[in-house]
Amino acid sequence: MTKYREILRLSSLGFSNRNIALSVPCSRNTVSKVLKRAKELNLFWPLSDDQTDAVLEQLLYPKLHNRSNRRMPDYDYIRKELLRNGVSKKLLWTEYIEDCRANGDEPLMYSQFCYHIQQDEQKHRATMHIKRKPAEQIEVDWAGDPAMIIDPDTGEIIKAHIFVGVMTYSQYTYVEAFLDMKQRSWIKAHIHMYEYFGGVAKILVPDNCKTAVIHNGKRKDQQINQTYQELAEYYGTAIIPARVRSPKDKPNAEGTVGNISTWITAALRNEQFFSLAELNRAIRKKLLTFNQKLFQKKEGSRLELFLENEKPLLSPLPATRFELSDWKTATVQFNYHISVDKMLYSVPYEYIKKKVDVKITDNTVEIFYNHNRIASHRRLKGRPGQYSTVTAHMPEDHQKYLEWNGDRFRKWAEQIGINTYHAVNAILTSKRVEQQTYRSCMGLLKLAEKYSDTLLEAACKKALSYTSSPSYKSIKNILVTSSKKLKSEADHTESTHKAHGITRGADYYRR
Repeated sequence: MTKYREILRLSSLGFSNRNIALSVPCSRNTVSKVLKRAKELNLFWPLSDDQTDAVLEQLLYPKLHNRSNRRMPDYDYIRKELLRNGVSKKLLWTEYIEDCRANGDEPLMYSQFCYHIQQDEQKHRATMHIKRKPAEQIEVDWAGDPAMIIDPDTGEIIKAHIFVGVMTYSQYTYVEAFLDMKQRSWIKAHIHMYEYFGGVAKILVPDNCKTAVIHNGKRKDQQINQTYQELAEYYGTAIIPARVRSPKDKPNAEGTVGNISTWITAALRNEQFFSLAELNRAIRKKLLTFNQKLFQKKEGSRLELFLENEKPLLSPLPATRFELSDWKTATVQFNYHISVDKMLYSVPYEYIKKKVDVKITDNTVEIFYNHNRIASHRRLKGRPGQYSTVTAHMPEDHQKYLEWNGDRFRKWAEQIGINTYHAVNAILTSKRVEQQTYRSCMGLLKLAEKYSDTLLEAACKKALSYTSSPSYKSIKNILVTSSKKLKSEADHTESTHKAHGITRGADYYRR
């Protein structure tokens, strides 16, 4: 689905249709149509959270789902065939139509066929140098050659991966070492880079690493990593990933990586470092020298060009740092909880067995279903296996269960009769932990609702005549098998009491 919200957000930041199309990604024609249609409907950023991409699609293009699906041509086959003598687009279109009809597919018209082939051809044309504007773009990448750290305890040599960020216009550079290239290090590197530059450029061009892009086979299907997208929104920038195996999309980063390997990594090759902090302090000194180094083919240095032309144009940093978050997918279990780092967090019971997205920060755990937040918890710390449960997430009968305890069960049983009281008390004391017996007591409560208090009292009396510690199961069996007999006995006892209600027995006169 087209990311309508992202198109409107980037448009509000003043990005061109071309850059928006590269960031989303989609065609510039799509961007133009979406913005035109949104203007007609008076839809402008910011939008409310309930206006999702699906909702916006219905508003912008209510008849979109009624369009027929047409089979696209095989571009690789067409490119090869057009190189052969005598083969034309018209001939290939005729063969394409015959193949579609043979397979029951709906073909494209000739004009559409040629248009799609032309769009594919543009991807394989020669590249050209694009002159960048000051403060417009930052290129980021991991350097190929790692630095080395010596473990002071074991003497083991540990690789330290080098992050490189380059301002495209001035080639002003930021470098930092990390022990891995995982998501947390990737995001932390960007945060430190923005603080080093003292501002934010409009565009961010990363490589196609997993921490930046989710790969789905084709470039059109690639998506920006969720945490990386959040960072872009927080700092007000747009992410335009470089194409796979296309180093010319970020030539400054690629070129600077080579220079960093020479002037920083190689320059430190004879020094020994026993911690990451020690290595980064040495890198920072070399980085200052590198940025102050004069250009060979133009005047000035990276630092001078950055301070004069770029830094004044950078967007200001937010008041606080971006809070790093991890995203995971979890399945809601039958106890309406999900497990995150061996801790359990509740979700509304309606989502049992649904797959949900979980956003995890240092202090919070947020749970989303179809991009809508359905639960939020403070992150649990300490021993594993702790529960964070919101009462509103529980079914009604489970909420009622929480309201009960041993004393309340005894008071309820005492109101029914002395035999029910003795039976409930025996059940409550039958286990080492009283809470383990609450399910049985709740079962007796439901039996009273089903059969009546009188029958339950009679069943408890009969059960107590067999044993001093009756179970819920034995009382239930008595009610199921002898409910009619118990009812007749109860009716007879009640009628006897009514017939002799004012008669005083011998015990009364003995007193």
